[in-house]
Amino acid sequence: MNRFPWWAGGILMAGLLLMTFSILGADRPLGASTYVPYFAGVLFDLSPEKYSYLKEIENPGAWEGVMLLGVFFGGFVTSVFITKSFRISLIPTGWKKYKNNSVPSRLFWSFVSGFMMIIGARLAGGCTSGHFISGMSQIAISSMIFGVGVMISLVITGRLFYNMKEKK
Repeated sequence: MNRFPWWAGGILMAGLLLMTFSILGADRPLGASTYVPYFAGVLFDLSPEKYSYLKEIENPGAWEGVMLLGVFFGGFVTSVFITKSFRISLIPTGWKKYKNNSVPSRLFWSFVSGFMMIIGARLAGGCTSGHFISGMSQIAISSMIFGVGVMISLVITGRLFYNMKEKK
């Protein structure tokens, strides 16, 4: 498997940030979680005129949908053509090693954890990409506090969930 050099990723990330903040690009901070309520409005045919929040997120929500499609296709192209690491797997190696071989268990916990992340992101008025990428690049204190909280939670959750004892 080829690895994508870290410096190339940094340059591409800087280019993405320049594009998102420029008036030629999105002219707004990078984020992804606003697309969820935007998509719910589209899916359930809710009128932005009737729901003030949908009116407020009409433009950023649509832009984030395009960005998320770009992330999906960019990740696909990178894994297939550059790193040659693409594979379809319902149970990652780490899950199999530390938890179990059950596909329903993996899908259930993936849904629960993804749901908790999106609820937390919406309650915090942002998301990991918004705070980590946009907020940190602007040296926002709130994003730095968020980052420290996420890293501490990540270590605690990882230790509890994967039960650090090596399974043999």
